[in-house]
Amino acid sequence: MPAIGYVTRSGEGFKGQIRTLSIRTEVEIVPNSRKSNDVQPDYRVVASGAEIGAGWLRRSETSGNTYVSLGLAAPEFGPRRIYANLGRAAGQDDDDTFAIIWNPDD
Repeated sequence: MPAIGYVTRSGEGFKGQIRTLSIRTEVEIVPNSRKSNDVQPDYRVVASGAEIGAGWLRRSETSGNTYVSLGLAAPEFGPRRIYANLGRAAGQDDDDTFAIIWNPDD
């Protein structure tokens, strides 16, 4: 799966960039301070002051590790939602650096 960006841990959230062939933007993945039930997202994804998505904490069935699953939507992405996960960046030894790994739905 290709990385469409990279973020580093920043407090309780993450900061970095989304980078594709046509999109380059700073992004913040911040805790959802208004979460009131398990259905609501654990994180909000913000770029240039606009909310472009949300993230949910998930647990891997195979390893049992916790990860963040993202859903992103904005006019620049076209008519479809983009799904991605925060995962360990290839070749990265820093425990606070993550890749935004695109997860095509088809």
